[in-house]
Amino acid sequence: MSSFPPFYIGLVHGPIRSKDGKEITTSVTNLDIHDIARSARTFGFKKYFLITPILNQQAMVKKILGFWEADSGLIYNPDRKNALSEATVVDTIQIAIDEITKLEGKRPFVVVTGANFPSYDGKEKNLLEKIKNLNAPMLLLFGTGWGLTQSVTDSADFRLEPIFGNAADGYNHLSVRSAVAIYCDRLARAQEEMI
Repeated sequence: MSSFPPFYIGLVHGPIRSKDGKEITTSVTNLDIHDIARSARTFGFKKYFLITPILNQQAMVKKILGFWEADSGLIYNPDRKNALSEATVVDTIQIAIDEITKLEGKRPFVVVTGANFPSYDGKEKNLLEKIKNLNAPMLLLFGTGWGLTQSVTDSADFRLEPIFGNAADGYNHLSVRSAVAIYCDRLARAQEEMI
């Protein structure tokens, strides 16, 4: 992603929509910590933010990340430390935005996506053209539970096209880990086409 400004990923656990549309906070899962960190690292994202306001969830994430930084985790699987080195936990989306702004000297272009978007601003190539023209870092937010709340999507700078499946019955519910990997690959391919 060298010809583009830095990219960041955020996995939002709160605020999130519940199945019945209420605003909730979801639990952080061990698989999301590891697998999304690996996708972020593989595709050159600068940092991976796990966003949760729940203090004991933050402590759990820090404990997991700490294990892979310690000697025992490093000896067991040095590659895991490499992938998790860019992962961090924060309370809110705004804190992630503030941290990126401090690191880059410019507010990130906030991008959201979700399988339930009724409308969107464009595909990966449209997004990359905007980012390149603005020369702004990007924060790509993913939701857990039943997706990002309306307030989060309304405040974003860009709504990226959802991933559309082709199940005959219309089923379309990927795990967030799978969706992140697909979007990372799509963004990488779109960048190659633009170079």
